[in-house]
Amino acid sequence: MTAASPPATLRSLDDLVAAGVLDGARAASLGGVAADFAIGVTPQVLAAMTTRDPADDPVARQYLPTLEEATTAPEELHDPIGDHVHSPVKGIVHRYPDRVLLKALHACPVYCRFCFRREQVGPGGEALTPAETAAALDYVRQRPAISEVILTGGDPLMLSPRRLAAIVAALDAIPHVDVVRLHSRVPVTDSGRIDTALVDALRASRVAVYVAIHCNHANELDQPAIAALRRLSDAGIPLLAQTVLLRGVNDSVAALESLFRALVRHRVKPYYLHHPDLARGTGHFRVSIAEGQALVRALRGRLSGLAQPTYVLDIPGGFGKVPVGPSWIEGEGDALVVRDPAGNPHPYPPRP
Repeated sequence: MTAASPPATLRSLDDLVAAGVLDGARAASLGGVAADFAIGVTPQVLAAMTTRDPADDPVARQYLPTLEEATTAPEELHDPIGDHVHSPVKGIVHRYPDRVLLKALHACPVYCRFCFRREQVGPGGEALTPAETAAALDYVRQRPAISEVILTGGDPLMLSPRRLAAIVAALDAIPHVDVVRLHSRVPVTDSGRIDTALVDALRASRVAVYVAIHCNHANELDQPAIAALRRLSDAGIPLLAQTVLLRGVNDSVAALESLFRALVRHRVKPYYLHHPDLARGTGHFRVSIAEGQALVRALRGRLSGLAQPTYVLDIPGGFGKVPVGPSWIEGEGDALVVRDPAGNPHPYPPRP
């Protein structure tokens, strides 16, 4: 008897209809959206949906296309964080003096409906050729100020273990590179890829290798994801998490608290809480910065510092990432007032 093939990733409206995720009428209305933005839903992601309705399921909302994406607001941009402005060599983004992004490929295991690179990524997305990869690595070698290289894309854990190991080894051999960081959705969307060969590919003799996972809701941390995270952490790889603040997904104190507690429980340090970027067709996901600040303020008294990410905004146009969390201090000079986690004011220094 021939073994059954593993379930395939859903990559089109027809796939979603065949899997019972969309009905034909709804799929027909989404043709324009599907033509503009890639679709990718792995079996693992599909299983994490409690319903198949983006209106009421926090996982479905992240991955299933909706008509809301057909609306482009005036402020939305094709390159919302200015990658192209800071790309001196193909595959390199050099925005800060001490670190660069290395985008080795544009393919991902899934395609998030809010992605800030949604204009660039897609199935079969272009990968750097060997010559282009060599040129990108040479750019890093020639600049001693670069101490950290961040592998992103696309998703770097979609690379074969052989190719990933070669890139990590090349960076390990550059004396001024101290840290290699990989940003990935794979551990929570296609966990089976995190096997022995991939973990071995991340081992380095000198540089510190970190993996930053992208996880937005506690429902994404299913048993396969938890097992994948354990394989990485058991190998001595420090784990961080990046979360995007998304309306209808995690824009509540309860959702964020549950997520950050779960991450810490599984040895993952919440690192950044991103204010959503101005990507085309994503306005329905965006909250206001004031709403985000109120959520972060409410979390301060509920979670330890270990579970507190930094709330950040990537300034449109490529001007960099800055913290935008609430201020706890008011006033000037000797007339300062600091608020405690409950919101009560206290003079500082204390007055008799």
